[in-house]
Amino acid sequence: MSDDRLIVALDLPNAIDALNLTGKLGEAVSFYKIGLGMLTGGGLALANELKQEHGKRIFLDMKLFDIGATVEAAVRGLVQFDLDFLTVHGDPHVVRAAREGASGHDTRILAVTILTSLDRADLDAGLIRPGDVADLVAERAARAFEAGAHGVIASPQEAAMIRALPEAEGKLIVTPGVRPAGAAMGDQKRVATPGQAIADGADHIVVGRPVWSAADPLSAARAILADLPG
Repeated sequence: MSDDRLIVALDLPNAIDALNLTGKLGEAVSFYKIGLGMLTGGGLALANELKQEHGKRIFLDMKLFDIGATVEAAVRGLVQFDLDFLTVHGDPHVVRAAREGASGHDTRILAVTILTSLDRADLDAGLIRPGDVADLVAERAARAFEAGAHGVIASPQEAAMIRALPEAEGKLIVTPGVRPAGAAMGDQKRVATPGQAIADGADHIVVGRPVWSAADPLSAARAILADLPG
C-alpha cells in the first residue's frame, strides 16, 4: 500500500506527459497535485481520470483569490470533480467563501500562507508588512484556521511553529518546498528534506521536480518515501 504522505506535483506541460509519469510511478504513488500551469493542458480532465479510473487522490492547487461570491462559485464548480484538496489564498474572507462553496462535499480547503518561493525581500517588494517570514506565516495560518480552513500550505521550515498553534489541532499541514538531500532548490527558497518536514509536523509533503526530472522517477519517489519517518 502506498504512503499518501507523499504528494507528487505533476508540473508538466500537458496531461499526456503527466499520465506517462503516473504510469511509471504505478502503485508507489497514490496522491498527485495538479496546479495552475496544467489547467490549460487538460488539468481538470487529468484530475478526473486519475481519480475515477486509477483511484488516485487529487490535490488541485488553484490558489483561488477573488471577492467572496466569485470564490464561492468557483469552488462550488470545482468540487464536482471529487477533489481531495483544493487551495485558496489564506485571507479569511476567501477561506470562508471557499468553505461555503465546498459545503456538502468532502473536499478539504487548504489555505496558502506565504508562497515557499518568497523571502523577506519579496514581501517587501509586495508591500507586505514588516516582520519575520515564519511569524507572518504562523499568524496567517492561525487566521485561516479560525476562518474554517481544513489545513494550510506552508514551507517545511514553518511546519513546527504552525503545528504548535492551538488553532492547528486536528488540521492539516501540507508542505511544498521539500527537497531530498543534495537536490537542487529550483525556484524554492524555504526548503527542508522530506523526513525533516514530516518530523516537524507536516501531514503531507509535495515534491515535483526531484521526481519528474529524475532519470528514474520511480526510484526517486521510492527514495523520498524511504526518508519518511515511520
